[in-house]
Amino acid sequence: MTLNQQKLDITDRIVGKLVNGSIELYLENESIGKITLPKDSQFEMSHHFEIDQQQRIFQHYTSTNQPDARYTDCDDGGWC
Repeated sequence: MTLNQQKLDITDRIVGKLVNGSIELYLENESIGKITLPKDSQFEMSHHFEIDQQQRIFQHYTSTNQPDARYTDCDDGGWC
């Protein structure tokens, strides 16, 4: 029996997480490497997203003040 070395393209299965100035690479839950970013890296974010100086990523969204409020919540009798 002969063992042969093979290559499998897993590029589309890789996930990157931004951590402390680098992008940590994962295949499923296994850490497989990292890409170190230069200190002056520029980030281009989609609308409703932003990144701060600590490389934390935020999403802007709209929410309601009282998501469970109903028309009948006005008084004890249930009528407004």
